[in-house]
Amino acid sequence: MLILTRSIGESLMIGDDVKVKVVKNNHGQIHLGIDAPREIPVHREEVYDRIQAEQSEVNND
Repeated sequence: MLILTRSIGESLMIGDDVKVKVVKNNHGQIHLGIDAPREIPVHREEVYDRIQAEQSEVNND
């Protein structure tokens, strides 16, 4: 795992197309802005896990 330190207004790039920017720090709760092409899905991890579980159920039926 890569660990980075970023301040408000600073960004990081994932590949050439995905930009993640620190927008706000509200008492330890970090707000991120994510700029990615439409064809790249972006989900919170718990949503991603639920989608994967649902797809697994469909594929096992």
